[in-house]
Amino acid sequence: MTWRPTIAVIAALTASLLAIVPAAAERLVTSISRHQVLVNSNFTGTSIVLFGTIEPDSPAAARRRAAGYSIVTTVTGPKQNVVIRRKERMLGIWTNMTSRTFVSVPSYLAVLSNQTIDNIANSETQRRLQIGIDATVLPQQIGTDIGDVARDDPLRANFVRLKTAHNLYLQKTNGVTLLTPSVFRADIPLPAVAPIGNYDVDVKIFADGAMLTRSNSAFEIVKVGFEQFVATAAHDYALLYGIAMVMMALLTGWFASVVFRRD
Repeated sequence: MTWRPTIAVIAALTASLLAIVPAAAERLVTSISRHQVLVNSNFTGTSIVLFGTIEPDSPAAARRRAAGYSIVTTVTGPKQNVVIRRKERMLGIWTNMTSRTFVSVPSYLAVLSNQTIDNIANSETQRRLQIGIDATVLPQQIGTDIGDVARDDPLRANFVRLKTAHNLYLQKTNGVTLLTPSVFRADIPLPAVAPIGNYDVDVKIFADGAMLTRSNSAFEIVKVGFEQFVATAAHDYALLYGIAMVMMALLTGWFASVVFRRD
């Protein structure tokens, strides 16, 4: 058929292009200390340690290792919708005047690096790769549209400020430590209020303002103990759970009336 030579030509061109594209000069291998964090009523926060090694496999990569790598580790928690409201004083009463809904934004966001973000990449690269909190896209419901706004927008700034105050958003320029020119570690702090769910860990390696390679891993925060039993029962057996709670309330009221009864 006439299309067979065309397929052969396309295949030949693809093979030629692949042949002239250089292989990655660095290979990144990462590992985290644990892939599951168990949370109960006594949980007060913890941290996870990320280890990584950068393996150069070319003379150019070896020269970059001697000059030093730049490393950015971004940890994002489960997505959530959040409503932010701004209060204003009207007729002597503080009342909600404006609000905005943040749609599917990270409940937890940590950006850890071994130097300042501006020293690692230019502003265009930061926006394109979403490096740093300011460059991270936080979609918002604005009228009928969903999109991000200017970084100095008051509601966006207050949202980030509140998250930072609860240690759910953080950016540390000394969060990654180079143990050797090619071996590094990073401590990922998890506060007591860290949401339950899956967390993604994205590690990017830079040199001379360009990203060389990246690696992705993940861990999970899981609720255990009596709290998890109650949550599971309420979700899977809603009717029985509701009946049990009503009976418990009635028994508690009856018991209180007996104990505090006046003869």
